[in-house]
Amino acid sequence: MASAPRLASRSCWTLRRQLELDNGVATELAGSEDAVLRALEGHLDCEVFLRGNVLTLEGEPPAVDAAAAVVRELAELIAQGHEIAPGTIEAVTRALDAHESPGQILEDVVWRHRSMKVAPKSINQKHYVDSIRSNTITFGIGPAGTGKTFLAVALAAAALSRREVNRIILTRPAVEAGERIGFLPGDMMAKVDPYLRPLFDALHDMLEAERVAQHLDRGVIEVAPLAFMRGRSLNDSFIILDEAQNTTPEQMKMFLTRLGFNSKMVVTGDITQIDLPREQDSGLVVVADILSEVEGIEFVRFGEEDVVRHKLVRRIVAAYNEHSQRLAPELRTRRRA
Repeated sequence: MASAPRLASRSCWTLRRQLELDNGVATELAGSEDAVLRALEGHLDCEVFLRGNVLTLEGEPPAVDAAAAVVRELAELIAQGHEIAPGTIEAVTRALDAHESPGQILEDVVWRHRSMKVAPKSINQKHYVDSIRSNTITFGIGPAGTGKTFLAVALAAAALSRREVNRIILTRPAVEAGERIGFLPGDMMAKVDPYLRPLFDALHDMLEAERVAQHLDRGVIEVAPLAFMRGRSLNDSFIILDEAQNTTPEQMKMFLTRLGFNSKMVVTGDITQIDLPREQDSGLVVVADILSEVEGIEFVRFGEEDVVRHKLVRRIVAAYNEHSQRLAPELRTRRRA
């Protein structure tokens, strides 16, 4: 299939390789207005051309070999019924770079609802999903955009649909109001909405608004500030604590000891986004030292490489990390999980 290598003017070898694809695969790879092809070329170190069902790769031999491996993986995923989006390219290239099977990651569908399909997009996300399934308590710690809350809500919806649990409980500390929501206007839902809106948004991504409303009315889904967990024992529940970096150590202990029979807990947070007073320790930082060796509990840590939002988000996260390392290493050490 490959033509003979030719010498480039910059005194290194370039290679042109042509891959003949199934017509359906070629159509899927082309995508809308060549968006997938552009994303493919953006993640590879060679030029990519598609004419008809023939894909041409041109560049230095190692880059062409790597690109051909990515294309083969994508073709297999398409043949298995996967829809290929620009983000899929990145997931495949990351998996191959880490010597992991892209198919094993992307084929692990956590939740499917109508046209929506939720699956891990990175190796760490796959590890996180597996941990939630196999452990009673999982901590997901990392920057914004790594899918910590979204995947947890998807797994909760799946567990509820399979009747593995009787209810979903979603909670966050209302730090901005000091948990004193009684001073806010409106009924209880109006009071807590500003703090719990991200959890509602994730729920509405998983289920129709009418179904969410019904579950809320019947208590099948409960969304409440962390203060409302005190004194309760939560059985047969899938419980998610979001923004846990804003809990105090006492609140974290209170929350974890609410665990009842046949329940599962997921705790998510970003220790670089602590909104507590500077002199107040974060419960999410302290708990890692206390529970890291306890059986049935696992800590999964995400990095900027796991950010699956717009690529600019990853750059923002990286820039803030570099700034914090340069400006306040002593603070980073004190608050390290």
